[in-house]
Amino acid sequence: MDRFDGSYVLVGFDGSAASERALRWAVDEARLRRMPLTVCHAWHWPYPVPPSGPEAVETVRKMAQHTLDRGVLIAQEASPRTPVRGRLAAGPAPAMLVNQSKNASLAVIGTHGAGAFAGLEAGSSAVQLPSYAHCPVLVVRGAPDRSRPVVVGVDGSAASDAALAFGFEEAALRGLALRAVFGCWEPEAIVSAEMGMITDPEELRVMAAGRLERTVSPWREKYPYVDADTVLTMRTPRHALLEAASAAALLVVGGRGLGGVAGLRLGAVAAAVLQHAPCPVAIVRPRN
Repeated sequence: MDRFDGSYVLVGFDGSAASERALRWAVDEARLRRMPLTVCHAWHWPYPVPPSGPEAVETVRKMAQHTLDRGVLIAQEASPRTPVRGRLAAGPAPAMLVNQSKNASLAVIGTHGAGAFAGLEAGSSAVQLPSYAHCPVLVVRGAPDRSRPVVVGVDGSAASDAALAFGFEEAALRGLALRAVFGCWEPEAIVSAEMGMITDPEELRVMAAGRLERTVSPWREKYPYVDADTVLTMRTPRHALLEAASAAALLVVGGRGLGGVAGLRLGAVAAAVLQHAPCPVAIVRPRN
């Protein structure tokens, strides 16, 4: 059987410093999960004028192959026992990565690649891939402090439950603590079949605390060796999570929680933390 049959860790690499940080994180993920690693690079004709002929196109393709080969070599040197393969394709990077994510357990990318602005662009892989990938997507930003906990956003939705599953697994693999954060002062967070419309802050706090503990409890039982605590804050989810992210090794959120707008692939909270969180961010959507 081919060593890449089944699932693998996927990473996008374009030769930039940001993508190299993502590559090294992905190598760790593949090693810890005992999975193969697939390194992807997408290329296109980079100039505004059409190519003068097939030789010019082939030159650009060879340059792209050289970039991919360098990424594969970095991965192999970082973890010699991890099976690594390269994937080169012509076309937009987000489309290639979405397609490759169909059989992946996790996709890892940097915040921006070669030639990108400091912030996240609307068309970048870091924005598009979390919206359409078939697996969790981890966007690497900066150098994470591995002494800090994994922070998971919780609101009782199916997406936040998927985020907890990923967060506990990540904490267990890396030997980190976990902090489940529930920011409940928002209309969408207090209107539900369970809680009704609650306007009294203290009553809301009691009801929300109960929901938080019931949501996290099964995962504590499944991962008893993970040091896990919960934080309930009377703030909007995005403000609560961005504040918690300042002391996190990794922030994990669901793709779209209770406050999501129907039809949107990525919720407002997930989009906000992708843009503004100072630490790596994992976006997890429940698999269909």
